[in-house]
Amino acid sequence: MEAPELERRLAAILAADVEGYSRLMHADEEATMATLSARRMVIDDLISEHRGRIANTAGDSVLAEFASVLDAVSCAIEIQKALVQANQDGASLPMRLRIGINVGDVMVKDGDIFGDGVNVAARLEGLVKGGEICVSRGVRDHLRHRGGMIFEDLGEQRVKNIAHPIRAFRLRLDEDASGQEILAADESIEAPAQGIEEGEPPSALAEPTEISADQEVALELALWESVKDGSPAELESYLEQYPHGTFAALARTRRDAAAEPAAPNQPPNSTAEAVPDPLDLAFWESVKNSDRPEELEAYLDQHPNGHFAGLARARLPSLRGGQGSPGQQP
Repeated sequence: MEAPELERRLAAILAADVEGYSRLMHADEEATMATLSARRMVIDDLISEHRGRIANTAGDSVLAEFASVLDAVSCAIEIQKALVQANQDGASLPMRLRIGINVGDVMVKDGDIFGDGVNVAARLEGLVKGGEICVSRGVRDHLRHRGGMIFEDLGEQRVKNIAHPIRAFRLRLDEDASGQEILAADESIEAPAQGIEEGEPPSALAEPTEISADQEVALELALWESVKDGSPAELESYLEQYPHGTFAALARTRRDAAAEPAAPNQPPNSTAEAVPDPLDLAFWESVKNSDRPEELEAYLDQHPNGHFAGLARARLPSLRGGQGSPGQQP
């Protein structure tokens, strides 16, 4: 008989384990198991309260799924706060949990969940210490505008058994903020993991593991279009989000030069038949009327074989020589 097709769905995945569990077991197995059992009761209750479902437990680890990214993160916050309080009572061994949260596509079989989205969540927990929460870019993008949350960029991380780098963020809270307070403040506009947050463009929707490459391009392009002619502070906001982005060199050049207005004395861009990619075109549109050679050099650094590279190289000599207008297009 043919096996039934696996169910697939988009979910927020919470993976957690105990920091130094093997060391604790080696020191005192009975006390460690008693403490773990007590902590698991707290953890399981909080997962249920936040509308989550426990998919798997093995030893000291917990794997849970949520239909809502905000529910998953709020649950993680409450878990960490509850364990801090439990550790302070002195009646049991100190035990700290590492938590990783990802939003991605999962496969479901017999109540358990599998897939790359699950694996990424498990790897994220290993990037932080006990008592901390680590999230993927997809989770951060869903919640970046929520009050009370601070996302510390850990950069691109290469982890075991994941082919592509993971962009990781350590979640920190404003002083005295709790998961329940964050959830209550935002319940009216919360959307499920498979939906789009109210007020966000479609490109903000998280795809399996993290947002897709096409969506990342769209997000970066949208931000750049909003700040490219703005103040140094606006350009800095782009650099904070994309320090190594497509337009980073150009943003730094304009920020450092206080973004002097470009003279509108340049001819139209090349009319070659080939269609450039969106980032190549957007970059060129940003610099084509500039009289600053540094900006054309920034374009060439990013797109040395770009659609407009020949035109940029043709204009550079006259700009470097301080002539009033560049040469004719090739």
